[in-house]
Amino acid sequence: MNQKYLVPLAGVFLLFLVAYTGVEGAGLQWLFGVVVPYAALLAFLAGFFYRVMGWASSAVPFRIPTTCGQAKSLPWIKQNWVDDPDTAGGVFVRMLTEIFLFRSLFRNTRAAFHRNEKNRLSYSWEIFLWVGAMAFHYSFLVVILRHLRFFTSPVPGCVKFLTKMDGILQIGLPELRISGVVLLLAVFFLLLRRIFDAKVSYISQAADYFPLFLILAIAGTGICMRYFTRVDIIGVKELTMGLVTFHPVIPKGVGGLFYAHVFMVSILFAYIPNSKLMHMGGIFLSPTRNMANNNRAVRHINPWNYPVKVHTYEEYEDDFREKMIEAGLPVDKKE
Repeated sequence: MNQKYLVPLAGVFLLFLVAYTGVEGAGLQWLFGVVVPYAALLAFLAGFFYRVMGWASSAVPFRIPTTCGQAKSLPWIKQNWVDDPDTAGGVFVRMLTEIFLFRSLFRNTRAAFHRNEKNRLSYSWEIFLWVGAMAFHYSFLVVILRHLRFFTSPVPGCVKFLTKMDGILQIGLPELRISGVVLLLAVFFLLLRRIFDAKVSYISQAADYFPLFLILAIAGTGICMRYFTRVDIIGVKELTMGLVTFHPVIPKGVGGLFYAHVFMVSILFAYIPNSKLMHMGGIFLSPTRNMANNNRAVRHINPWNYPVKVHTYEEYEDDFREKMIEAGLPVDKKE
């Protein structure tokens, strides 16, 4: 097995063991149920703020929007105002389609050589990556929103409605949550693609596998607690409400699997600002997406072009005129 994904897999398994044995063997419920979640939340907020402010304060020397269609030009040439907008309204629409529909990923193509056809290069539409990404992100969003019922009292009606719709199939008891199954399958798909696709595997690092294994472990422990081990929901609600109200308590009857689940969720939150997962905030500050392509109508001034003292040619010639004449070099003024 390649160590690029063997090391992250072992790391996630070790994190699970640390939390599980720490609770079941050493009684460290307070550490893994209170201290670690608070620390992870602070690390997430501080890291997220630091990264976003760093991007926001970075100068953009050129107007570099991604252009995927016809720009605004002559009146009789039709403009693609979504893929190549020149107004703030067009940029807003493009950002909406990018954030909620992954428009650029939907247009993604895959290149491949066909050896039996004299190494002919062809491109194909890679729709399955877009489907997997959509399934992963939206199922993850639904899972997070569903978990708000543990942190609110009374539970908002929208959360109740979302939870009801998520279990609309009413399979089994407790009823099956569609988002949990879709999340697990989507993470498996993205992980297997990264392992078995030769081109993707070649450019992947251990840091690319770690969040996938971590999310897989989080989803797996969550499904295990819901359908197999049956964790004490009343105790979980007591702990989570204590965290929200800053009056933490450690309930009785909640086993190590739950604390391992919480510990891995905390690790994921603390890891986000220092990883590629920060695209969740970076997409809003990407100049390739949030800038209008109006170069033909508006001059974009480089913010780095501050006034500097320059040595003009006239001054250069005044300094070296005699030597230039002696060397036979042409000069503008003889004296």
